Amino acid sequence: MKAVVFYEHATDKSMDEFMAVFPRHEEFEAEFIKSGRVLGTGAFANAGEGAMAIFVDRQAAEDFVNGDPFVQEGLIAKTTIREWNDELA
Repeated sequence: MKAVVFYEHATDKSMDEFMAVFPRHEEFEAEFIKSGRVLGTGAFANAGEGAMAIFVDRQAAEDFVNGDPFVQEGLIAKTTIREWNDELA
């Protein structure tokens, strides 16, 4: 079963702080894309509303959250992982 990760950005962090970590986050994310473990990822259209990503399974989602530099640097206030029954797959 696929899994969806929801990120809520830390409201006390500046865009400069996010951008300082972004290259490491992007490199980490690229590994998941290359391996096929992530199916889609991105920020919500309205700035400050967070981001989401869809993973092939819960383990991939947990591995991503645990290794993501955004999480490790305290830029994410809350993460939620929900299993998703993709009816089109």
